[in-house]
Amino acid sequence: MAFFRRFALIGLTSIVALFSTFSLAATPLDINSATAEELSVVMSGIGLVKAEAIVAYRDQHGPFQTLEELTAVKGIGAATVEKNREVLRVVQPNGDTVATVE
Repeated sequence: MAFFRRFALIGLTSIVALFSTFSLAATPLDINSATAEELSVVMSGIGLVKAEAIVAYRDQHGPFQTLEELTAVKGIGAATVEKNREVLRVVQPNGDTVATVE
């Protein structure tokens, strides 16, 4: 019986994690409020270390004004921004969203 409980718990945990990832991908992620973990899950080609660099840059320089400003983070180029344009957005502190696709 304990085996089945453990198996059910693992299965339930996997389903919750799967749906959490899908919900993150369904709505563009705000780079001004996202955690490093969220950025690393949603952004293609960005691991946790680079995502932590994005958050550190944001903490040091203030909110991003545009998606293109991500290129100011060492190791992130225009190609990475373009590849992730549809899954990211920039929400300003006043709540305005900057256009994600131009």
